[in-house]
Amino acid sequence: MGFFTLTLTSCYTVNKPPTNFKTLPRDTTLSGFVTNDFQSKIAKGDILSITISSLSATEDAIFNFSGAGGNSSVNTLGSGFLVDSTGNISVHKIGQVKAEGLTRKELAKALETAMLPFMKDPIVNVGFLNRKITVLGSVKAPSVVALQAEQMPLLDALVLCGDLTEDANRKDIMIIREKGNTKEIKHLNLEDHSIFSSPWYYVQPNDIVYVTAGINEEKIAEEKRRNTQMTITLVASSVSLLVALVNIFTR
Repeated sequence: MGFFTLTLTSCYTVNKPPTNFKTLPRDTTLSGFVTNDFQSKIAKGDILSITISSLSATEDAIFNFSGAGGNSSVNTLGSGFLVDSTGNISVHKIGQVKAEGLTRKELAKALETAMLPFMKDPIVNVGFLNRKITVLGSVKAPSVVALQAEQMPLLDALVLCGDLTEDANRKDIMIIREKGNTKEIKHLNLEDHSIFSSPWYYVQPNDIVYVTAGINEEKIAEEKRRNTQMTITLVASSVSLLVALVNIFTR
């Protein structure tokens, strides 16, 4: 009785990388985008930067600025203004100014009006110094991202955190947003191009972006194939060994 030989061949499977916007038609034009004209409101605890452009170094000196003098000097009021528990900021010579509930442009306008007794044609710019978003979950570099603009596209926030991991669930990107004393939660699907029309596509200050982990069906299928091949190989080896032993002991 001869040896029983079984030859196995394994298949090499190339897994397709995960992709976004699977529903997006090729070479098309999309409409109905959400615009990014959101103007966030100043809140208690915000730290604001305030810069002033004035026409006179003398007027600057009234506010203890450190300008070099001459026309069109630009100066900064300290390193930042904290919006206190009453919603106010304290500005030299002006006193308490209500900031909570205003946009940056509205506060700048209020400060320009308040400064008219001290300087001619002041130009005020207001910015945020401590606005941020937090990105957690299945991203390559979870982190706190500084939000320098009023808001940021979700894709930009994910890219700043190294993009999604391979096991990320692209169909379930969770955004947690504060609304007063409540929190709103929205789930977005990166595989659906309708995300561009969602008002949640632009993340806002203090948002938490959580990328859930998904079940990678391709990896599971590949693991099953490998397990099956290992089982077949083990059985084939056992059969070959058994046949060899039978040949030896039946001679």
